[in-house]
Amino acid sequence: MSEGTVYLVGAGPGDPELLTLKAHRLLRSCDALVYDSLVPRALLELVPDTCERHFVGKRRGHHSVPQPSTNAVLVELAQRCRRIVRLKGGDPFLFGRGGEEAAHLARHGVAVEVVPGVTAGIAAPAYCGIPVTHRSAGSSVTFVTGHEEIDKGRPGVDWRGLARSSDGLVIYMGLHNLRRIAEELLAGGLAADTPAAVVQQGTVQGQRLLLANLGTLADRAEAEGFASPSIVVVGEVVNQRVESCAPQPADAEMPIPF
Repeated sequence: MSEGTVYLVGAGPGDPELLTLKAHRLLRSCDALVYDSLVPRALLELVPDTCERHFVGKRRGHHSVPQPSTNAVLVELAQRCRRIVRLKGGDPFLFGRGGEEAAHLARHGVAVEVVPGVTAGIAAPAYCGIPVTHRSAGSSVTFVTGHEEIDKGRPGVDWRGLARSSDGLVIYMGLHNLRRIAEELLAGGLAADTPAAVVQQGTVQGQRLLLANLGTLADRAEAEGFASPSIVVVGEVVNQRVESCAPQPADAEMPIPF
C-alpha cells in the first residue's frame, strides 16, 4: 500500500455553495489537487498555498489529457503525498469515470475514498424550477449520457427502448448529438409534442434555459446558439416547472468543456 490516500471528490455542478462540507474540509487540507474542466474556479482557491495542482481536463475539440495519464498521475502522487484530492465536476461516480479511477488505484495498492457530489442532472434543472421527478409526470427517470465513447465494445444507448420504458430522461453531454437523439426517441414512440428543455451552464453565470418540445428541440437549440455544458430534460416533468422556486445562479465562473 502507498502512504497517501486519493479522495475522489465531487465538486458539484458549478455553484461553489453546493460543495459538501466533507469536500470543503478535504480541499482545505490536501497536499495535491488533480482537477477537471468542470470545476468552479472558486474551489481552486480553497487549497493551501503549498498544494500541488495538476489539471487533467478533457474538452471536445481541444487537447485533452488521456485517462491513462490521469491514472498514472494519481498513483505517482500517492507515493509521495499524504492526501490527494481528485476533484471532479458533479458526482465522481455518475459519468465521471470515478469508478475507473477507483479500480485502477485499488489495483496499484493505493487507498481511495469516494466523496459524492451534487450532480448537474438534478441541480441544473432545479435551478430553472424543473423537478426531474413528479408524481403527476410518471414514476421513473433515467440518467443517460449522450456522448458515448466509440470504443466501448458494446452497443450504444438504446434510445428507442428508453422512449418506451422511461417516463423522463435526463441527458448529460447530449447537445452535440441532440438531433440524432431526438430522432431516435421519436422513432421509439415519443410524441413530437413531448415537453423538453435544455439548461446551459446550470447553476452558474451564463445559465440559459430553452423550453421546447421534442420535435423542435434540436432546431431551436441550434438556432438559439446553445452550447455545452448543457443538460437536456425530456418528459412531462418539464411541464411541472415552478419558476418561482428556482434559486439565482451563482456569480461563479468555470471553463466550458466538450
